[in-house]
Amino acid sequence: MVNLGSPLKPQPHGETQAAAAVPVAGPARVPGRVRRAAAVGVPALVMLAVGCWRLDRGGMWRDEAVTFQVARRTVPQIWRLLHDVDAVHGLYYLLMHAVLAVHPGEVVLRLPSVCAAALTAGLVAALGARLARPRVGLWAGLLYAVSPMAGHYAQEGRSYALVAAGATGATLLLVRAVRGGTWWAYGAVVALTCWLHEFAVLLLPAHALSLALTRVAPRVWRGWGCAAAAAGLGLLPLVLVSRTQSAQVAWLRTPTRATARGLLRTFLGPTDGVFWVCLGLALVGLLALAGRRGEPTCAGIAAPLAVVPPAVLMLVSQVSPLYVDRYVLYALSGAPLLVAAGADRLLPLRTRTPLAALAGAVAVLLALTHQLPLLRADRDPARRPDDLAAVARAADRKLRPGDPVLFLPARTRNAALAYPAAFRGARDLALAEPAAGSGTLYGREAGPPDLRRRMARLERVWAVADRGLPAGRWTPGGPVERTKADLLARDFAVAEESVRDEVAVRLYVRRARPGLSGAPEPPPAPPRPARR
Repeated sequence: MVNLGSPLKPQPHGETQAAAAVPVAGPARVPGRVRRAAAVGVPALVMLAVGCWRLDRGGMWRDEAVTFQVARRTVPQIWRLLHDVDAVHGLYYLLMHAVLAVHPGEVVLRLPSVCAAALTAGLVAALGARLARPRVGLWAGLLYAVSPMAGHYAQEGRSYALVAAGATGATLLLVRAVRGGTWWAYGAVVALTCWLHEFAVLLLPAHALSLALTRVAPRVWRGWGCAAAAAGLGLLPLVLVSRTQSAQVAWLRTPTRATARGLLRTFLGPTDGVFWVCLGLALVGLLALAGRRGEPTCAGIAAPLAVVPPAVLMLVSQVSPLYVDRYVLYALSGAPLLVAAGADRLLPLRTRTPLAALAGAVAVLLALTHQLPLLRADRDPARRPDDLAAVARAADRKLRPGDPVLFLPARTRNAALAYPAAFRGARDLALAEPAAGSGTLYGREAGPPDLRRRMARLERVWAVADRGLPAGRWTPGGPVERTKADLLARDFAVAEESVRDEVAVRLYVRRARPGLSGAPEPPPAPPRPARR
């Protein structure tokens, strides 16, 4: 098995003989090991710093809130939930159940993603060092660490950064196995990664293409085939269960050419200067797509990893929409490797001084300065689809104990589940059974007749509702949701509103009842003091 730091490209015959003729003492080998360790460690530390920067941004958005409230349930309650919804995230919820048992807070919620992103940056660097040389690993790892996409998902309380770490680790194990290592570790990591998110299975066709470009021996194909088959069979139960839960992705739309162009720009750099330089270097890197028979190249590993998973998912989504960029975050690992390989190819063959590696690192830091405004803006909770902490603060200022609250649609109850203190004492009008006890994400709600009876005698009601409801941009989907919307529109009028992103906290007061048209509307209740 080849040493982790061994460069792929063999030295010219003359260099090999000269090296053999000069005895090398033991201590002389230390700088090489130090360079390889630095090439892996520096990107990991940079990614860790980027991930920890403003990690406590002060608000969860809806997907993070789901992780937060589901992971705090008991294991039997989580298991019951997975039978009906979110089976694809089951392993992640169980992992986060153990993490949040230490301390249930927003920073702890995101720490596993930060650590996974740092690990991924180190693994990208290790791949570059193994497939080419340490400086290629250093550049690739740093490029990954300063990528706005990597920085975004490093601060998400979801599974995608962990999936990226698993996929990159599996790719490194693939290279080791091709060079004579064992396949069981590769198969185990692929299986575990797919259980974190089943779309990681698209890693297998990417690796198959890499093996084809490497022109490996039949025994390598047999070893990979057995490992891939074992991982696929292990994933089968999750696939069968998740197929029955396909309604969860019914909101997805068919990807277009603009979607593909957007992903390319995201992978190579959102700003124009960074994008065009990285695109040119990646094209240069593709010139070394195939090397000697049986020896994987940096481009031969990186290009399939970056292209195949998103391309396959986009093609499948033309028939059944399944594509979201976060589902293929793990493919990002291939892009910086390809760019770094192109940069290395442009340098003279014998330019192996530390100064060359340092110059490349400085160039990556220049890329960071171009993309720093994007990273800074991404730390603002308003950059997420919604900010449930802001919704909870608005509710906390308005609600008082005993006030009736209606969540429309039911998923807006997420704010109360994530920040229960803001809604303490309020009456949830539609709730029939709590979320944890009912095995659902947001609780089981009463039927239309019960809901009408509960609202019949109310003169005022608070609603945490989708902002697009009054404007007709959102249409209630089920009988309960339609009943909520119809009762509010027919019998009540908006007296007060506080809008936070896509969610509004509204006070509805009853319209004048028949025969009491001159009766004044009841004044709104005084707000309660905000909790500290």
